[in-house]
Amino acid sequence: MNPIFLFFHKTGSPPWFYKYSGKLIPWLWAVFLALTVYGLYLGLVVAPADYQQGESVRIMYLHVPSAWMSMMIYGLMAIMGFIALVWRIRIMEVLVISSAPVGAAFTAIALITGSLWGRPTWGTYWVWDARLTSELVLLFLYFGVIALYNSFDEPRKAARAASLMSIVGAINLPIIYFSVEWWNTLHQGSSMGSDGPGIHPSMLLPLLLMATATKFFYGANLLSRARLTLLKQDHRKRWVQDLLSKESH
Repeated sequence: MNPIFLFFHKTGSPPWFYKYSGKLIPWLWAVFLALTVYGLYLGLVVAPADYQQGESVRIMYLHVPSAWMSMMIYGLMAIMGFIALVWRIRIMEVLVISSAPVGAAFTAIALITGSLWGRPTWGTYWVWDARLTSELVLLFLYFGVIALYNSFDEPRKAARAASLMSIVGAINLPIIYFSVEWWNTLHQGSSMGSDGPGIHPSMLLPLLLMATATKFFYGANLLSRARLTLLKQDHRKRWVQDLLSKESH
């Protein structure tokens, strides 16, 4: 068998996925904690305050990575949903629905921290700005995927419906990304321009560290949720019974 097809075949096996994801999770948590501690230290202690925004700019180290993750996770959900619908790989279905709560949390954090950052910058917590509004729509899309999944009694049908909604909802992602270019908006544009990052290295490093840390958090949280979902769905199957039998001895 082709090695690539063999890999996908193994990954699609619940017992194989459960076993090897369990070995990976502790490492993901460890790297997340290390990067977060170092990134927050650099961002909150070492990095200077902004000459215009003052100390409030430090919200950036939580807001920006959360905003990036809110879009990245939904994009991954759309990709995994497409794979689940086309090739009927069950693990992808599980990963889609396991991603939704994590993505919703990051989106909520992005909106809350953005409002807190907007108060000293814009003079108000909220404006119906194109970027903010489209990000709020993204939060509702996450809620929609979760609600749609929970509205079905049969897990496979629920996961396919959620996968389809993830694919359709992905149309909002380019709207979020290009909103600052397509419309007049209070939200600043990207600091990562074609001429290089328009941000001082002392502020860029902790920002990138926090952005990397959130990805390891997502990976650890995703795999943990997926493992619990598999146990719940397969609790009557032989591999789960054997697993519980081993753990009880």
